[in-house]
Amino acid sequence: MSTEIEKSTEITYIKPQSAWFNLDLKDFWTYRELLYFLTWRDVKVRYKQTAIGVVWAILQPVLTTAIFTLIFSTVARFESQSVPYPLFALSGFLVWLFVFNAVSFAANSLVGNTNLVTKIYFPRLIVPVSATLSGLFDLLFSFAVLAAMMIYYFLKGALALSWQIAMVPVFVFLAILLAVSLGTLFSALNVRFRDVKFALPFALQVWMFASPIFYPPEILSEKARFVLAFNPLTGILQGFRAALLAERFDWLTIGIGAGMIVVLTILSLFVFKRMEDDFADMI
Repeated sequence: MSTEIEKSTEITYIKPQSAWFNLDLKDFWTYRELLYFLTWRDVKVRYKQTAIGVVWAILQPVLTTAIFTLIFSTVARFESQSVPYPLFALSGFLVWLFVFNAVSFAANSLVGNTNLVTKIYFPRLIVPVSATLSGLFDLLFSFAVLAAMMIYYFLKGALALSWQIAMVPVFVFLAILLAVSLGTLFSALNVRFRDVKFALPFALQVWMFASPIFYPPEILSEKARFVLAFNPLTGILQGFRAALLAERFDWLTIGIGAGMIVVLTILSLFVFKRMEDDFADMI
């Protein structure tokens, strides 16, 4: 006498929530170790087999600041009125360099992690966020150079420090949020439109010259400064410099910039959540 045993196979489908505002924060926290390992992997891959390693994180801002100091301070004479120009330029460029690198790496993060995206489940938002956070490694080294330069000018009596320096983390956080927002947005768009990886570097270069990184906004007309305030990077740069260099905060510009960052964050999450379900098929 034989007994037949029927085996039933239950299939579970894992898919994003239909609501775009559901960020799956519980899953994001559950997979926090994956976020750490992906971030650390990106840092190590960036400097793997390089001749001078992390020194690139110091050379790039230093050499770029020296070149633009020669051009704008000596030739064009775009002098900052209250602080030495090299300090003005470096404080802006290190913020820009972080945003530029973070957005560039994040934009290609989903396409570059095809095996992970198509084979295993995890919150896809982790991929662009980890690529963005890996840029903090370079920002840390750039800060060390900036701190050394601030000490030098402070000892010379050309720089004053105040309590405002405690506000620096606020503007660093805004820069991180801006980079995460744009990186998330372009990472999703790059999956569907591969033109993004070609157009993005050019767009970022245009954005650099449209931001007061190497020139003070005071050289512009009042109307132009108001328009420039809608560039989300302008408020970050103004607030970051004011906090570091004991200058006056332009709260209107900072407020407009913070508002633009909130709008970009909402937009990027909306686009990402709407496209997330199709990543594995389109990638």
